[in-house]
Amino acid sequence: MKLKLHHINLVTENVARADAFYQDIMGLPAPTTGLPTLEKDKGYAGDVAFRHDGDVQLHLAQKDVQAGFNAGQIVNPVSHGHIAFRTDDLDAFKAHLEAKGVAYANWERAAVKGWRQIFFYDPDGNVVEVHEVADDA
Repeated sequence: MKLKLHHINLVTENVARADAFYQDIMGLPAPTTGLPTLEKDKGYAGDVAFRHDGDVQLHLAQKDVQAGFNAGQIVNPVSHGHIAFRTDDLDAFKAHLEAKGVAYANWERAAVKGWRQIFFYDPDGNVVEVHEVADDA
């Protein structure tokens, strides 16, 4: 099981303003490949813009404090943002968390088409995502 930093998700009340900042001020282009397809009918229907530095994506998501409730999950990844890692074996990583006593919310395929996702908190309350691209993606 390996992990690789995949994206940082920042939440905003104004996606267009944040997107303009990261394009115009930070000089980050929009990625043309590898973009997630959002499942907007499964709990989170907010707008999201995407930027990247060539390796790591930046997801600029419309803040939604109700997304966790709407999806029936205890962790809400779009209330304050999160950092995301991609793994090649999500089941092994979940077993690792369970062995370490770390609780997680199993969003599975509720947010992004073709991704299996879990979310959990680090010791300071920051949300961490780990996902894998599903075999049927």
